[in-house]
Amino acid sequence: MKDSRIKILHVTFNMGIGGTEQVIRQIIENSDAEKFAHEILCIDGEVGPLGRALAEKGIHVACTQRQAGTDFKLIRFIRRLIKSRDVDVLHCHQYTPYFYGVLGAAGKRTRVIFTEHGRFYPDRHHFKRRFINPLLVMLTRHITAISKSTADAVAEYEYMPRDKIDVIYNGIRDLQAEAQDRSVLLKALGLDAQYRYIGTISRLEPIKNQAMMIKAFQQSKLKVPELKLVLIGDGAIKNELMVLAKSLGVEQDVIFTGFIDNPQRFLGLFEIFLLSSFSEGTSMTLLEAMSLSRPCVATSVGGNPEIVVDHETGRLVASDNAALFSEAVTGLLLDDDLRKTYGAAGRARFVQAFTAEHMIKCYHSLYEGTR
Repeated sequence: MKDSRIKILHVTFNMGIGGTEQVIRQIIENSDAEKFAHEILCIDGEVGPLGRALAEKGIHVACTQRQAGTDFKLIRFIRRLIKSRDVDVLHCHQYTPYFYGVLGAAGKRTRVIFTEHGRFYPDRHHFKRRFINPLLVMLTRHITAISKSTADAVAEYEYMPRDKIDVIYNGIRDLQAEAQDRSVLLKALGLDAQYRYIGTISRLEPIKNQAMMIKAFQQSKLKVPELKLVLIGDGAIKNELMVLAKSLGVEQDVIFTGFIDNPQRFLGLFEIFLLSSFSEGTSMTLLEAMSLSRPCVATSVGGNPEIVVDHETGRLVASDNAALFSEAVTGLLLDDDLRKTYGAAGRARFVQAFTAEHMIKCYHSLYEGTR
């Protein structure tokens, strides 16, 4: 009997640990298996831990290594995959997978969806795309972006019509039911209960600007001596950040955990969640913190102002301004009632607009052709 399900092939760089990969995982794991059949193609030669986990659950995951320059072999590979797997919808995540995906699907019945998950910082114009992208748009059924700011950037820098770009905010499953006692979290990281903890979960990379966060922390600690900063994650600038903490005299107070599996479980340890990035789309960790009623202090960049409501669910401050960041953090630390008020408001906003169910419903309508 012919399989009547809608067959979706997600084309992405890889299925490592990141926001894009989390969105793909959420869509796949929360879809009705009787209506949708999901598969994945990783084009950068690496499946990654989320891809392997999905493969263990029976999801077909293909992988190939994209070559430098314009890789015509990759286009042919995608065309063969579309045919052999009888793909109905090609969902391309981020621009490069989209470029190859839409060319691979050209002339076939397969519907193409392009989702932009975020932009490089600083963003810039690409001369060739001014001429290429309007043609690619003609071969594309739907274009989506994860925030209004991302959609505006796609229109400006990718020369795609803004009125054809839908915004579908990232959504996550509710973490509230999985929240653990503070004592359990402290024990897991070997931390002392006498201190107060703030922190973040992110890759340690320049675009995340944890350097500014550490500088702001050093200033906040002068007013809240029992304060500790926890950086959960790993990355290229870890050693650089450790040197910075030492130079500021807070090396004993900044805790680098390195990579941790399922790091979101430690959000319950933080009195305030911090996000200091130069650029963001729709931050999954911001949503996770809000789902656990944690107030947030974030830079007012990218999609952050579309998530955090300043002076209502947290604080938004100018990018790369340690003094303002510290002031916002310190103000919340010194006002227990305000932290609770912001946390409750953030929780309510999450339930209203940023659940996985809402996001997945939007994507399903695209797959079914009803949107």
